Amino acid sequence: MSEGLPLVDRAHGWSDRIAIGDDDGTYTYRDLLSGSERGAARLLRGEVDLHDARIAFMVESSYQYVRIQWSVWRAGGVAVPLCLTHPAPELEYVLDTTTPTAAVASPKYADLLRPLAEARGIEFLLVDEMDAAPVTLPRVGPARRAMILFTSGTTGRPKGVVTTHPNIEAQIRSLVEAWEWTKDDRILLTLPLHHIHGIVNVIGCALWSGARCDMLSGFDAARVIDRLAGGDLSLYMAVPTIYHRLIAHLDQASEEESERLKLGSRRLRLMVSGSAALPIPVLERWRDLSDHTLLERYGMTEIGMGLSNPYRGERIPGSVGTPLPGVAVRLVDEEDRVVPEGEPGEIQVRGPTVFLEYWERPEDTAAAFTSDGWFRTGDTAVIEVGRYRILGRSSVDILKSGGEKVSALEIEDVLLQHEAISEAAVVGIDDPEWGQRVVAVVVTRHPVDAQDLKQWARGILAPHKVPKDFYFTDALPRNPLGKTLKPEVVRFVTELV
Repeated sequence: MSEGLPLVDRAHGWSDRIAIGDDDGTYTYRDLLSGSERGAARLLRGEVDLHDARIAFMVESSYQYVRIQWSVWRAGGVAVPLCLTHPAPELEYVLDTTTPTAAVASPKYADLLRPLAEARGIEFLLVDEMDAAPVTLPRVGPARRAMILFTSGTTGRPKGVVTTHPNIEAQIRSLVEAWEWTKDDRILLTLPLHHIHGIVNVIGCALWSGARCDMLSGFDAARVIDRLAGGDLSLYMAVPTIYHRLIAHLDQASEEESERLKLGSRRLRLMVSGSAALPIPVLERWRDLSDHTLLERYGMTEIGMGLSNPYRGERIPGSVGTPLPGVAVRLVDEEDRVVPEGEPGEIQVRGPTVFLEYWERPEDTAAAFTSDGWFRTGDTAVIEVGRYRILGRSSVDILKSGGEKVSALEIEDVLLQHEAISEAAVVGIDDPEWGQRVVAVVVTRHPVDAQDLKQWARGILAPHKVPKDFYFTDALPRNPLGKTLKPEVVRFVTELV
């Protein structure tokens, strides 16, 4: 009998196919169904339905991660995956915000999560304890809550984004259609699993399609290169930071290893970059190394994926393409009026992929939507020749200096063209003369003079876009998905001046 969960229902049709490969072995769809059924029974403990109770879990990328996630869903609960790299205060924030009834951890994270859970009266379970005799599982009706993921916190305290099962299904269907997933696909997962990128774009799409997802428990550039070169994968998806690290590894590798990657990569049909802006130099260098032009797309926790370069057709560097199937997108001015092509505007999105609410923040939820149901992303873009190009996040990447609007991302792309600069973050610092003073914080490959950088930038950028000051650091502050934490960059600069 159907449980009302299309992703789970479809798995019955793939029973003998391998669903997941991890460091411990391979697991079929039948293994996943039986394992999550027993896990759901353990969570129910005699109840007929969890009725949207939250279940937090801290499990590395593995079969066990997916089993626990499906166990929560099949018991009628709401999955709250925890970030594996967060310190105790960040985990406490998520636990206190979502008030779960149980917390599940693999042995690796038990010592960290157990005392936090017990201090709050939350039942703590190890993954091995998530096992009980099968029982009749509830039918999870339409519009039930499925998951709470937290925003990146690049502009403020993270908010819990609630997605329903229909939201997740719509997000998966859109990508499966656009990127032509089939049961014969095999993808390598190296993304963190507390964000939508890895959960939906990789695992969700693979399991919906009857495909195989191979999961690495941690990122190791040499191991990833070896897998990409192996010739048994058809897809790979990562964030720009990962591609940057793979390039750095290959720049130090032997000619033989580089050639092996290129030969193996030709057997992949698609490589995707997302979750942060893809610097054009990274796109071009990866194309040189792999013969793949990365497909860049645009999405966020609240909407899933909204825009994508084409799977078949030209991919324009710096562009994120056009709206995905089932997603409506528009650009508007400050009065919510649609702007003409060529003029910048805020991206607004509407459709079944858009989230339900911010967890227990009704005022924030109401403010996030227009009166006619469009979600305000807070990101600014422009349409050029029918394609969207992201200019930045309105609050941190669109700067106002001397009466001119300036895109921080545009300046960063230019700075990365300098042979000495490996990373760059452009921010606005409050200034009585300029309103916001445009400054750049950079990581360099070798020493370079700030005045030389400024003079070089003047030859490429309009005067009002040239950073007034350059600051140097060993590394930019980033979240687990590689997004630069601009508030911390601003704090770094203000502490220096």
